[in-house]
Parts: sequence; C-alpha cells; structure tokens
Amino acid sequence: QVQLVESGGGLVQPGGSLRLSCAASGSILNIYRMGWYRQAPGKQRELVGDITSGGSTNYADFVKGRFTISRDNAKNTVYLQMNSLKPEDTAVYYCNAKRLVLGGTYDYWGQGTQVTVSS
Repeated sequence: QVQLVESGGGLVQPGGSLRLSCAASGSILNIYRMGWYRQAPGKQRELVGDITSGGSTNYADFVKGRFTISRDNAKNTVYLQMNSLKPEDTAVYYCNAKRLVLGGTYDYWGQGTQVTVSS
C-alpha cells in the first residue's frame, strides 16, 4: 500500500500563489509517476500535471506557464507550485501516484486539499 498525504491548500486572492505538497510513504517502490488532479463542484476530476520518476513533466493546457510540478526524491515528496491563480482554479486538488504492479498499474490517491481562489 501507498499512503499519500497532501498539504498546502487554502484561500488565496486572484493572482496569488500557493504551493501544495504530497508526501508518499509505504510501498513506494515501483512508483513511476506522481501528479495532481483537481475536481471542481459539478465537474469531473481532471489532470493538472504529473512528473515521472525520471523528472519529466506533463501539464494540462489550462495551467501551462502558471503551475510547476517538482519532486524531492530524498523526501518522497512532490510539489505543485501554483502562481497567477484564477477563480476557475478553485477545486479540491488530489495527489496521485501510479505504481507498477503485476499485470499493470495501480492508482493511489490522497485525501484531497481544498484550494479556493476568491477576493
């Protein structure tokens, strides 16, 4: 099992910044990709961006140039730096880890952290 613990959400004004953290523990061997998804009320969960174990990143178009994903392998932690936040970025943000298991891939999820962008 993999446990993911998120932190760093909160209320911020439009144009502000927040940094989310996601610490992984447990059976973290064979995790090959970690990332962030978000879900706004009434909408489906969507990918924000992710990072491979080798450090390659991938972002959704709606956050390119504003959000940055990074990782600290020594701490088994992934970060999401969010700048120039907009009201439409308001959502619950979930950390995700993809782990190779026999026969395929298994997804692990954090509990979610609320990000609210409002004046």
